[in-house]
Amino acid sequence: MSSTASGKSGTWRNWAGNVTARPVRDVTPASVEELSAAVRQAAEDGLRVKAVGAGHSFTAVAATDGLLIRPDLLTGIRKIDRAAGTVTVEAGTTLKRLNVALAREGLSLTNMGDIMEQTVSGATSTGTHGTGRDSASIAAQITALELVTADGSVLACSEKENPDVFAAARIGLGALGVVTAITFSVEPLFLLTAREEPMTFDEVTSTFDELHAENEHFEFYWFPHTGNCHTKRNNRSAGPEKPVGRISGLFEDEFLSNGLFQVANSLGRAVPATIPAIAKISSRALSARTYTDIPYKVFTSPRRVRFTEMEYAVPRAALVETLRELKAMIDRSPLRISFPVEVRTAPADDITLSTASDRDSAYIAVHMYKGTPHRAYFTAAERIFLAHEGRPHWGKLHTREAEYFAGIYPRFGEFTALRDRLDPDRRFGNDYLRRVLGT
Repeated sequence: MSSTASGKSGTWRNWAGNVTARPVRDVTPASVEELSAAVRQAAEDGLRVKAVGAGHSFTAVAATDGLLIRPDLLTGIRKIDRAAGTVTVEAGTTLKRLNVALAREGLSLTNMGDIMEQTVSGATSTGTHGTGRDSASIAAQITALELVTADGSVLACSEKENPDVFAAARIGLGALGVVTAITFSVEPLFLLTAREEPMTFDEVTSTFDELHAENEHFEFYWFPHTGNCHTKRNNRSAGPEKPVGRISGLFEDEFLSNGLFQVANSLGRAVPATIPAIAKISSRALSARTYTDIPYKVFTSPRRVRFTEMEYAVPRAALVETLRELKAMIDRSPLRISFPVEVRTAPADDITLSTASDRDSAYIAVHMYKGTPHRAYFTAAERIFLAHEGRPHWGKLHTREAEYFAGIYPRFGEFTALRDRLDPDRRFGNDYLRRVLGT
């Protein structure tokens, strides 16, 4: 676990610092057998159980007042099967460690999110995703997983073995059991060429369908209080490798995107009236650049500025209208927003509670700098997302409850029925799951 998501004296905190949990006890099992024994013991003691990852969720999805399971020792690669094109990893392995190890073996995941700090089980259980025209979330790349259920038994799940559990547990919110190992589909290492460039808001929104269709991975950031966006297209490349130079990388990715951005946000928090002027400068700070590198070095980047976040998936066809409404709302409001709005896409998948379940989706993420009041902004943004049948990211802030999800997810009842079967006593329950899944 990253030190950012831990705490002293038995207190656990998430990365953003907005969720705190005080478990009765915590354990760091060194094997699946030890984990199973801990779950059985918790049942005898009448304690609820939650496994935590690196604490990168903004919701209390992993919080518990019972037994907290830390994944620090359940790490590493169990098996690489080159013939099948799969890798099996322990649940506590970080995405960074997985990506580095795969690259060393000449392999890669097909798609990934934009940070690597999370554990594989935490990232997949909450539906972490990147952007892709054809390739979906990290969970959609799972071919099998291992789950410790409420009675301490170990369940192997895949399309062939316990397929009903497999359909749900890839994004299981920790509600079905503790994931102990995951098998991902991998492919031979490839190169991506990233093309980053500024575009206006009107340009991006009016040509969004073409930009999405022409690029394997397209995403953009819009800077509120401006008409400016920063776009990124990632496409497979025959090479040669042309990574970002060390000096320019330090300048763009560390100084501008983290150091200067931190200073700008601190100033904006202290004097909100300065935000629109700062936004105009920041939105022009990142210039156009093109580079070619292995996937994880293109997809991911360091994120050192702390924030809180809300993200909703809307049907892809509704993206432009939703975004224009968001911009109009900010333009006419007294809100002062120092963080860019992030836009990505994902194709439909077949995972029961995936935000892209059975529909091509676009994601709109709104952020506020840590310590800045976010409620007014997030409430107004959420109202717009809901009007477009939005599905909130499971690990990011939202106000929705089970009744809403039952209407927005065609297979919601399938998930709750499976939970009733696997965890009738709600051993893996907590307040957040009671809210989003019902009693």
